[in-house]
Amino acid sequence: MARLSSDQVLKDNNAADPTSVTTLYLTHKALSDITFLANFINLEKLDLKLNNLTSLEGLRSCVNLKWLSVVENKLESLEGIQGLTKLTVLNAGKNKLKSIDQVMSVVSLRALILNENEISSICKLDQLKDLNTLVLSKNPIRKIGEALMKVKSITKLSLSYCELQGIDTSLKSCVELSELRLAHNEIKCLPEELKLNSKLRSLDLGNNVITRWSELKVLKLLTNLRNLNLQRNPVATVDKVTRKVKKALPNYRYSMLDQ
Repeated sequence: MARLSSDQVLKDNNAADPTSVTTLYLTHKALSDITFLANFINLEKLDLKLNNLTSLEGLRSCVNLKWLSVVENKLESLEGIQGLTKLTVLNAGKNKLKSIDQVMSVVSLRALILNENEISSICKLDQLKDLNTLVLSKNPIRKIGEALMKVKSITKLSLSYCELQGIDTSLKSCVELSELRLAHNEIKCLPEELKLNSKLRSLDLGNNVITRWSELKVLKLLTNLRNLNLQRNPVATVDKVTRKVKKALPNYRYSMLDQ
């Protein structure tokens, strides 16, 4: 079924009036067109996962949306979400997105999940003052740049499988960061500026190219760190270094180090 009518949606949801519907689950419907949602102006939660969407233009009138999932579609752009000023959660993972510029105007966003796309650079997210979760894993980003320089609210950040060679000073303003995932990259060294992320509790550095203790010594300044993954880094096979890591983190509860 490639097309749905608003009448069919109402029937499926035992509703008589589209304005009375606040939640819709329209997954696995082979949808390529969502213009039928134009009259569902009070929708707050919408799940469109696993369809054939190439555009979100049909959502422009759904101005009350707070939660939106468009996972596993065929989107190359997020055009159409700019007017969704109440949106707090957007999950657009597993699409064909190359840019996230359209999210800049959605200042209400708290969670932005864009894993497994084709995003090669991150625009500045300065306006997203309430953003606390950002997932960009499995995108060819390579550099974080200044995208997060003014985003102080982030607590969870995932950049695994992003071809990163380092994080430099790009996270120094993320002072609320508690969970950082950087596995499966090409990171050689942790910058001294990481000490500014003093609330870090979980740090995943598995499958990188860290070779020496000097590239990790900032860890001893992360006194709140509880979970650390260094598995499959050259450094994780050196007993002398692993002892230094454990000594530097006397309060850690769970550390994955190659045996």
